[in-house]
Amino acid sequence: MKVLFASRDEWANSFDNTNQDFILVGGKKGDFNYFFTRLIFKFFIKPFYKDFSIHAISFFQYLKLRKFKADLYIGHNLAALPIVVKAAKFYNAKCGFDAEDFHRQEVSDNIDSKEYRLAKYIEDKYLAQLDYITAASPLIAAEYKKLYPSLNPVVINNVFPMQNLPSFKNLEGLRTPLKLFWFSQTIGKGRGLEDVIAAMHLLKSDNLELHLLGNVSADSKLYFQSLANKIQIYYYEPIPPDDIFEFASKFDIGLALEPAFCLNNDLALSNKLFSYAVSGLTVIASKTSAQKQFMETYPSIGKTYKIGNSVALATILKYYSENRNNLNITKKASFDLAKNELNWEIESKKFMDTIKTLFK
Repeated sequence: MKVLFASRDEWANSFDNTNQDFILVGGKKGDFNYFFTRLIFKFFIKPFYKDFSIHAISFFQYLKLRKFKADLYIGHNLAALPIVVKAAKFYNAKCGFDAEDFHRQEVSDNIDSKEYRLAKYIEDKYLAQLDYITAASPLIAAEYKKLYPSLNPVVINNVFPMQNLPSFKNLEGLRTPLKLFWFSQTIGKGRGLEDVIAAMHLLKSDNLELHLLGNVSADSKLYFQSLANKIQIYYYEPIPPDDIFEFASKFDIGLALEPAFCLNNDLALSNKLFSYAVSGLTVIASKTSAQKQFMETYPSIGKTYKIGNSVALATILKYYSENRNNLNITKKASFDLAKNELNWEIESKKFMDTIKTLFK
């Protein structure tokens, strides 16, 4: 197996890759190769090669991929879709795609935007040429099936291996502050955090703490502190992805506050839901279409509230603050769900069964 990847996030630049099967294409951010490939992209590729115009190193990834003959090529983002289809055709091989998002409305619902038109062009041209497609949520799968009836997307949840399960931690003591946890690469406006801060204000309780993990700018921190007033907010620098589960396990409630700002955000199941389950946290989720469906499927792990309804969210927080035994039961149910059902050991079987059907 070979994995071709590109440099994008600052935290990934420090990744010391000694595995020869993981191949960086286009250089690390800041080096000569990085700037050279972006320069070629801007002036020679983007204006003339539409199929490779989503990402700066798509064309270079295709050239690199042509050096590796394989039976199966898999893409994991929309920029990779044309690459794997073309490589498969070149070698008369199979190709597949993992739709982690509903890509044409991943950024906004503006159908006149350049992003929408380009994503639609790529999807219309290449999705029908796949040998299989997986999707990261049932509603993303349904949306692609509606657009392309010939497709039969298989839902593969973005769950984690059982080796990531930390030890389960019961809440100790009734007077322990209720610790709320949220994480992302970036802590910023419009991510639903305003809802929880407003709910904490309504409760006027010093028995609640909000813990945020991610990159936060000085302006964003100032913004949230202005909203918080006397509310306790704790900020943590980003940590390696595999360390998040143990880190999160010391909190009580995981917040999945998606605002449904676009169709994809409404249809997607964020990694937060599965991360909170692995970490043994009670889940409070906003009622996006996908999260509502998920929480109705697994009602024992937490509660949902209507997006923007801080009163309803405050009611849930008050319930868990005053019913710590029920909170512990819910945390344990969340942990057991990850242990017994929502883990990669189980989910990977669906994926492998899908792959096996290609080579019968």
